Amino acid sequence: MHRKKNYLDPPKILVIGFATIILLGSLLLTLPVSTNNGQGLSFLNALFTATSATCVTGLVVVDTGTTFTLFGQLVILFMIQVGGLGFMTFATLFAFLLGKRISLKERILLQESLNNLSMEGIVRLARRILIFTAVIEFVGAVILAVRFSFEMPLGKAIYYGIFHSISNFNNAGFDIMGNFQSLSSYVDDPTVVLTICALITLGGIGFIVMNELFEYRSSKRLSLHTKIVVVTSAFLLIGGAIGIFLLEFSNEKTLKPLSFSGKILGALFQSAAARTDGANTLNLTDMTQSSLLLIVFLMFVGASPGSTGGGVKTTTFTTLIGAVWSQIRGKEDVIFYRQRIGYETIYKALTVTLSALFLVMMITMLLTITERGTDFLRLLFEATSAFGTVGLSMDLSKELSPIGKGLITFTMFAGRVGPLTIAYAVTMRRNPDKFRYPKGKIMIG
Repeated sequence: MHRKKNYLDPPKILVIGFATIILLGSLLLTLPVSTNNGQGLSFLNALFTATSATCVTGLVVVDTGTTFTLFGQLVILFMIQVGGLGFMTFATLFAFLLGKRISLKERILLQESLNNLSMEGIVRLARRILIFTAVIEFVGAVILAVRFSFEMPLGKAIYYGIFHSISNFNNAGFDIMGNFQSLSSYVDDPTVVLTICALITLGGIGFIVMNELFEYRSSKRLSLHTKIVVVTSAFLLIGGAIGIFLLEFSNEKTLKPLSFSGKILGALFQSAAARTDGANTLNLTDMTQSSLLLIVFLMFVGASPGSTGGGVKTTTFTTLIGAVWSQIRGKEDVIFYRQRIGYETIYKALTVTLSALFLVMMITMLLTITERGTDFLRLLFEATSAFGTVGLSMDLSKELSPIGKGLITFTMFAGRVGPLTIAYAVTMRRNPDKFRYPKGKIMIG
């Protein structure tokens, strides 16, 4: 008899890979050299911070700018970069540098990590991703460094430019401005706001879309996926900005004191940041409840597949909207740009959305138990932000109980890896049905 070999399929490897990076980062952040007080973080706070960085979330329990030494900040920045690109893409970088050949197993893992539909050209795509990332982060760093140099020494401005460019392109939203102020002092600064918004948007549309847009001049063709991502992302960004602008226009504590252009920049930045980046220029605790609920919706939808962001993803949202619209019109098929969406895609979109909704509601419910006396909207906001790997917070993260920190840590991990990936990783191998039961009828609605 032959012994059955242990089998690690892509979902298991991805879960184990992210967990390993988080654990190593946590241990580094507990070292005395990582913090300015020379004591290191407690393991729970280190685990929370490492998870937030690796899962490119941005929720923090300690202030990044004042708590960590240069070593600690660089550890966080490295985890952000690895988490944003995906550890398989990062591993491919080292393989390129060492001149190693990418094996079939590694190609399959790359396909799963990038959420790509096909394995064809996956190594070329990984190479492009690394180039795109380096170029975009470099340009963002230069622009920000020049702007920061007007108010701080050149060396510090260059470091701040690099840190915030990498952090925001990877949709992490970590900042080193100090005192939990994020980018609030630049609320009406067009250079900082528009640069960060561009970094967030480019990181959030997905590398596959970025690659297709790059090749459009020669191919003159865009896939259905790219068309849906671009249109949906633009709709959510502009719609969110208009909504926040109207809802906060007369709010004395947010937009009202700003000039008209400042109001536009403030609303635009907060709409872009809600799409999985944790930076903010407006104080969230001062915003109206209607604006906060709008941001909760934007955080839940999140970025696009194969990107540095989280959430249920733009394509999932659009697929479900299309299915609802087709049902209302009495149509059997869901059609976008004269192409039919397969039922398996609709089922997956429904599964992802319901799994995410269940996770957010369950975590929120548990937080109402562990964080007694805390306003419900703050708890819902925190749970949704963690799942969407957004990082926006109504000043709750640093007040969480140990159990609350554990719940949010798990939610950030589930949001980055994906509820379905975790479910596939902990269950037995999936097998197709070998027979079909008779059709039954139930009443709906």
